[in-house]
This record gives sequence, C-alpha cells and structure tokens, in this order.
Amino acid sequence: MAAPSTNRVEPVGAPDVRREQMLEAAAAVMGERGFSETRIADVARRCDASPALVIYYFGTKDRLLTEALRWSEDRFYALCTAALGALPTARERLELLVHRTCVPDGAGEVPGWGLWFDLWAQALRHQEVAKDRIALDERWRRTIVDVVAHGQDTGELGDVDAKDFAVTFAALIDGLSIQVALVDPEVDPDRAFRIAMGFASDALGVDWRVPAKKRRSSSGR
Repeated sequence: MAAPSTNRVEPVGAPDVRREQMLEAAAAVMGERGFSETRIADVARRCDASPALVIYYFGTKDRLLTEALRWSEDRFYALCTAALGALPTARERLELLVHRTCVPDGAGEVPGWGLWFDLWAQALRHQEVAKDRIALDERWRRTIVDVVAHGQDTGELGDVDAKDFAVTFAALIDGLSIQVALVDPEVDPDRAFRIAMGFASDALGVDWRVPAKKRRSSSGR
C-alpha cells in the first residue's frame, strides 16, 4: 500500500530517520500532556510531519504510545549499559538501577514515568498494549537478573535465585518509583533508595550500609 501523500519528498534512507523523529516527538508530547490529551496532530506538529504520515508509520495512537515508550526504554538501556559496565560490583550496579529509576517524572534525560502510567492504564483495556507491557517488564527483570548473575560470577553473591529476586526487586522499585514520581511527601528519592537497597542487602546477603548522599545521575525508566 502506498504511503499517504505528505506533500514532501522523502530522500533515500529518510524513513528510519523520520520514524525516530516521530517517536522522540511522541515521547515528549505524551510525557508533557498525557496519552488522553495528546492528538496525532500534536505529535506531527512537534516533528514537522503530517498527521497522515504519523498514521502511516504507526496506525493508531495506542501503537504510537507503546512504540514511543519502547524508544524511550531503548535510550534508557543504552545509557545504563555503559554505566553498568564501568561498575565492578553487583551492589554498585543495583544502586545505579535504583538511582536511575527512583526519580521524579521528567527529572532525567529520557521521559519515562508519564509514559509508563499511560501504558499501564491502556494495558488494562487493550490486549495488544498489554503484550507490549509484558515485554517491557521482562526486559527490566532481565537487566536485574544479569546484575545478580554478574555478582555470582565474581563471587560477591552466593546461591541466590536471580529470577525470584528480580521479580520482587523490580516490583519494589516500580512501586517506590511511582510514589517518587507522584511526589509523595513520605517517599522521596533518598528514602526510596534506602528501602530498595535495604531489601537487596537482606535478600542477597550483601553487607550494604546507607552511604553519604550521592549525586544521582538519573534517566527515568
């Protein structure tokens, strides 16, 4: 099927570039306004495209939401991968994951929690969105499993069920992050960090003490 006319000629190799621009625009607009208040036309305007072209690439606003969140997640993991690789211990790597997720919405380099809230809401009612939500959460848990496996390889951690820990730790971090993102007066980033790492210390048998306040390098998951 031919693409809808957009009154412009796309150069060779441009489709992937245009798609990237649309995803970046969608992540920004939905992060600012929320899913329900965002129109395809708003996204098109942000990236200097026509609404018809956005629809051609993504079909529906639901699909645009999930693809924008996946794009945001890819950026998050790209930033995390290099940072994790530079840290020698599982404890430090877990600290990094907590620091990069337990942050107020919009505080990091990548828009995140607003998109996640909208994805969760849509996943309750739309099967296709629910499938994407499952895939994204599985990726998050695999990241935690890899950190634990690294600690076991280096001898820092003992015989711990990495998958069981990842499920619980991911749920704990996500719950704490929601409170931080919503600016709950009882759960600020420092308290969320202490709770998460206290649990990790007990569950993994790691001697972890609350360090002096560190500068957080946050991205938002």
